[in-house]
Amino acid sequence: MASLGRHILVEFIGCNPMVLNDVALIEQGMVKAAEKADATVINSTFHHFSPFGVSGVVVIQESHLAIHTWPEYQYAAVDLFTCGGHVDPWISFDYLKEVFGAKNYSALEMRRGNLSLLERVDFEMGRLAKQNLDYKNPDFYNRNVWFTDKDDNQAMSLRYTGEVLFDKRSELQRVRVLDTYAYGKMLVIDNMVMTTDRDEFHYHEMISHPMMLVHGNVKNVLVIGGGDGGSIREVLKHDNVEKVTMVEIDENVIDASKQFLTKLSVEFDNPKLNLIIGDGIKYVAEAPSGTFDLILVDGSDPVGPAEGLFSKTFFTNCYKALNDKGVLVVQGESPRFGEKAFVDLYHTLKDIFKRERTHVMLFNQPTYPSGIWSFHVGTKSDLDPLAVDKRRANDFAEKHDLNFYNYLVHLGAFAMPGYIKKMLS
Repeated sequence: MASLGRHILVEFIGCNPMVLNDVALIEQGMVKAAEKADATVINSTFHHFSPFGVSGVVVIQESHLAIHTWPEYQYAAVDLFTCGGHVDPWISFDYLKEVFGAKNYSALEMRRGNLSLLERVDFEMGRLAKQNLDYKNPDFYNRNVWFTDKDDNQAMSLRYTGEVLFDKRSELQRVRVLDTYAYGKMLVIDNMVMTTDRDEFHYHEMISHPMMLVHGNVKNVLVIGGGDGGSIREVLKHDNVEKVTMVEIDENVIDASKQFLTKLSVEFDNPKLNLIIGDGIKYVAEAPSGTFDLILVDGSDPVGPAEGLFSKTFFTNCYKALNDKGVLVVQGESPRFGEKAFVDLYHTLKDIFKRERTHVMLFNQPTYPSGIWSFHVGTKSDLDPLAVDKRRANDFAEKHDLNFYNYLVHLGAFAMPGYIKKMLS
């Protein structure tokens, strides 16, 4: 039966789940599958859905190849549609079966556009046919590959080049660096955005400067996590700091930052830094009482190796490790994207530090889901987080050419909207 196109509907079963959750690998595989069938690639669009699943399409001159994956079920649904007699979709099928490591499959071929049922009309067909014959493949196509950080109900997506600059997996987590179009290089841990070139200063200036300037004489600092180097870069701008101990559980984060996030990783060779590759939870538990002026918990979301960083035991040990005027600042999640963790963290700190010594800072972070993020603060003394000297704050911001922090930003960070007040009460 003569037809306009061949359409294969495929179900790949028993696939490698790691492959099915790798948007870059799938995009490259789908493009290569089209090329192996002698199709001409026009563009590609792919999204990764955190934590599981990839959707995408490769548009070819002869139609398209589309896919959606369910890594948790080791399953991929693939749509191979080709027009023109020279492109064989079964060649693409064979290649993708190998790429996905499929143990089984089902496939149905349909002939689309039965010519015996169609009537052909002439609309300058001769000229169009000649244009088609004269077309030459430029060997370049638009790649539209998207990374998505989401929960069950909301998401944030960034388009990137499709190339993965750094990709290492330890027994703890997977660390990658992607090159985005809007925000430059982006550090990703277990499919969650950690930081980007373009907006990292929002986070790193706010985790460090507000409470350091309120305290006024921070000398001994402990940073838990923070392997990208941004927090220690900001902390070491304060002349009174004598020592910074940084405990990062995964050396891959540091390696990725040194290689590709060069604006953040500038202080790893500072003689004031004592860098420890190890478990920050264990380190704090064993730290002598009254050791630190400031502890920064610069961790990821409360999953995987960072889950213990949100426990009451951990924060009790932080309290013990602080001296009498010590301050704890903790990455506190989003009141919108991570409401439960945000609220639970506040109440945990309140139980340890007392209500009047527990505070919340809000700031905007464009590349974190919902765009609003927080730091939670616990103080062992009656430090007032709003008691910062205006001239000192602004002079510090000007001297160090800060891009986010200044006196008014400091005051605004501690102003809670009504809905958050209600949430925390």
